[in-house]
Amino acid sequence: MVTRVQRWGNSLALRIPHSFAVQAKVAEGTAVDIAVEHNRLVVKPVQHQYRLRDLLKGIDRRNRHAEVGTGLAVGREIW
Repeated sequence: MVTRVQRWGNSLALRIPHSFAVQAKVAEGTAVDIAVEHNRLVVKPVQHQYRLRDLLKGIDRRNRHAEVGTGLAVGREIW
């Protein structure tokens, strides 16, 4: 597909066709990494790297569940 680079303020911009966005799994607000490799623009979605400490900060009384019972031991489990 051929498209044109357009001015957006002091920068340049490209529009991403919907079908390309679906294939690349990007949507409005998706963080992307832009690089130049072998004189070509390469745009890649940023892979989120979750840290346990950050995930645990999101736990509070409202979203914490109770213990889950798994039944009696059926093998050589140590309780």
